[in-house]
Amino acid sequence: MATEEAPAATEEAAPAFEPMSVGVDNCDYGGKIKSISAVDEYTVKFDLCRPDPAFLAKAAFTPFGIQPKEWIEKTGGTGELLEHPIGTGPFKIDTWNRGDSVVFTRNDDYWGENKPAFKTLVFRWASEGAARLLELQSGTVDMITNVSPDDFASVEEDPNLDLLPVENPNVLYLAMTNTFTPFDDVRVRKAIAMGIDRQRIVDNFYPEGSEVASHFTPCSIPNGCVGDPWYDFDPEAAKALLAEAGYPDGFKTTIYYRDVFRVYLPEPGLVAQDIQAQLKDNLGIEADIQVMESGAFIDASTSGKLDGLYLLGWGADYPHVTNFLDFHFSKSNPQFGNPFPEIYEVLEEAAQIGDPAEAAPLYEKANNAIKELVPMVPMVHGASAYAALKTLKGASVPPFGAPRFEFMDPGK
Repeated sequence: MATEEAPAATEEAAPAFEPMSVGVDNCDYGGKIKSISAVDEYTVKFDLCRPDPAFLAKAAFTPFGIQPKEWIEKTGGTGELLEHPIGTGPFKIDTWNRGDSVVFTRNDDYWGENKPAFKTLVFRWASEGAARLLELQSGTVDMITNVSPDDFASVEEDPNLDLLPVENPNVLYLAMTNTFTPFDDVRVRKAIAMGIDRQRIVDNFYPEGSEVASHFTPCSIPNGCVGDPWYDFDPEAAKALLAEAGYPDGFKTTIYYRDVFRVYLPEPGLVAQDIQAQLKDNLGIEADIQVMESGAFIDASTSGKLDGLYLLGWGADYPHVTNFLDFHFSKSNPQFGNPFPEIYEVLEEAAQIGDPAEAAPLYEKANNAIKELVPMVPMVHGASAYAALKTLKGASVPPFGAPRFEFMDPGK
């Protein structure tokens, strides 16, 4: 750090702070940030295009991480930032074997007070839940992620293991595209909403702690569950609605999904098969099942090109209701077909209000409109858990982001 006096010949003066600022002349580009300016070495200022009550929650989200100017310029802001990450954390990347493992070593120059008690941290991938649990039970690993639903009881009954529930808000939904017949008729969409026993799906295919979705947004998110809860299972009323819409004997359709594990859908194939059976038994709807490659499925579903039903979900990026509702039900999202102004106009108004209590009546109105118009059926808020050896001291899992391994000690 430079002083008021000239530095000695053997010293090097630190360069003077040169504040940077980037911005746009107007907000036509569609985002919410007008400019970002460095006020001093430790202060950054954001000027917004319009009020954003979720801004502080977003600022804590990983993509908002601050990168050195030199590194941004070197990588050009491309994917190289991910290929060669940098940071100031308690661990440094040693080796990265893509799809197999990442080896970290302790950062002995870490600035924080909680320096890791161990020198090496290894992440290894294992796609099978049973294999992960076997490794934990044999002591070859200290912690595993995504305990399989069938293994929760085994972990809880094992005196050498701890089950660590994760409370990351999420939702599984059964979607329909209203630009395809018969899903252009709200009576059909509502019949499907009332004709599926969602509790049966939770009981049969989800771990403990999972729950039937009363609203699209989990209730742990402020204003997520204001408004009326979702329809009860009522197959007789559902059949009457379907007959009123002109389908007394049901119709033929397709259930699409991708065979990818997610906390909100731990058993994709089994859940799809159960929905298929319920649609047939309760409504006379004959649904084929089509498994799609993940990338093709996401492209087709989010662009509104799937002509049947499909299973998709969402995990919270940050704890704000806009992360669930605004993304899915905005006027620019074709995922469910033609967007509903009864929903997106209310959400646009609510997104301008910073006080959750003041915004609550608008989110109540939006949630009620979602229930009435049925763009999709919110199915389940899925639970998940890590498991760890009891000898791993300080083991815990946050609702967002990765565990803080610098607070843990395997005692080895």
